[in-house]
Amino acid sequence: MQIKLYIAIFLLSQFFSVLIAQENTLFEHFLKGKNVTDISSDGESIWVATDGSGIYKYSYTNKTWSNYSTSENNLSHNFFYCISSSDRYVWAGSTDGLFILDKRRNSWTKRKFGLGGQLSNWIRSLAYDKYANVLWIGRFKFLSAFNISSRRFSDYDLTTDGEEKSNTITAIAVDGDSLVWFGTESGIHKYNKRFDIENSLGRQFYNNSHNYFNNDKAEISVSDFAFENKNVWIGLDEFLTRENPEYNIGGIYKFDRLNKWQRFDITDGLAANGIYSLEVTGKYIWASLYKFDLEKKEQYGQGVAIIDRMTNEIRMINDSSLDSDVHKLFFDGKFLWFGTSDGVYNLDLTNSFIPNF
Repeated sequence: MQIKLYIAIFLLSQFFSVLIAQENTLFEHFLKGKNVTDISSDGESIWVATDGSGIYKYSYTNKTWSNYSTSENNLSHNFFYCISSSDRYVWAGSTDGLFILDKRRNSWTKRKFGLGGQLSNWIRSLAYDKYANVLWIGRFKFLSAFNISSRRFSDYDLTTDGEEKSNTITAIAVDGDSLVWFGTESGIHKYNKRFDIENSLGRQFYNNSHNYFNNDKAEISVSDFAFENKNVWIGLDEFLTRENPEYNIGGIYKFDRLNKWQRFDITDGLAANGIYSLEVTGKYIWASLYKFDLEKKEQYGQGVAIIDRMTNEIRMINDSSLDSDVHKLFFDGKFLWFGTSDGVYNLDLTNSFIPNF
């Protein structure tokens, strides 16, 4: 037992030393020069949304990339914010509505939403719920659901206590077969699917009151979720103004699903407080970071942190071969994919040199 422990510690230290000072990188790099916004998988392919270059598909079987875009004359739009997929469909969110690929017909259609006006056709988050066969659609205003079996769209107003930003959906994540979490610009809705979503008994709202988020004074704008059995990890946006330098202060919260909230930020070892994306692999939480520039009002990528969820130890990946502006982390069971402002990278976590994440 002791020998196995020593081996595990040695391999872990070797892995981090390789990531910190890398000559022969462990990362593969694809789609160089493309600004990647989101990544999804249907089990057979990786689907990549970009800002300006359409949608890319990577086939696991053929190990080849194909593109849907105006330049290929097979898609009428090039700018996408998010993407999700099932065995039959791919959905991509834009500022001009929802684009839907029927993979059997290999053709795209577009869905626009009337409720809320044009701004509500900005699709900010998508999540396919395989348990209910429903696509959850987070819009700038309102939440929508597409019941794939009935082919029916439904719209929902999640405004809570008169706070309009509680109806501005920024992140959606399916948590097992019974829960869905909806992140907004002012907190989180936890939805229990045993109830109708319009039934208040089925939803609980978490903001910076009632001891949620430790009663921190900053606004709570959610960027992403990651789940483990005992905890929900919540990434927050950083957005500051000269008048209010603590408006959205970012950071990561570890919520024990009951009443304990633990915050991680630059004082704990993160390189920045803005959180683009979170992902879980084994005993680790991966977090891609950014810093919000108060003067230029822009976000600047600050790399990727790894958090040991058992010890809460934080380490930064300082591998110059990986672009520092990582918008999306996605684990497909073998590869960890990094969607960046300079294309897609992946890391094979089954590599015998790397410990089991």
